[in-house]
Amino acid sequence: MDSSIQIGAVVLSVMGRDSGRFYVVVSKVSDNYVYIADGETRLLAKPKLKKLKHLRYNGENLESIGLKLVEGKQVFDAEIRSALRAHNTK
Repeated sequence: MDSSIQIGAVVLSVMGRDSGRFYVVVSKVSDNYVYIADGETRLLAKPKLKKLKHLRYNGENLESIGLKLVEGKQVFDAEIRSALRAHNTK
């Protein structure tokens, strides 16, 4: 479990039916839970609540998206999709 994960961090889901997909942390609920979205299956309007122990942080942050989310500016699902496109190729 990595408590250093911040908003805008790119994480890999390692448990559940969404395992193997990359997501962006859109908000922190507590030390153990975060909301994640990928702009495709999980939109910003309805992010997924996930335990941190079910995620793997790869050390990469999307600073522009994270900064917008922290400041309360509008972020589009297309921005997240295009930022994660290199990670979520099938």
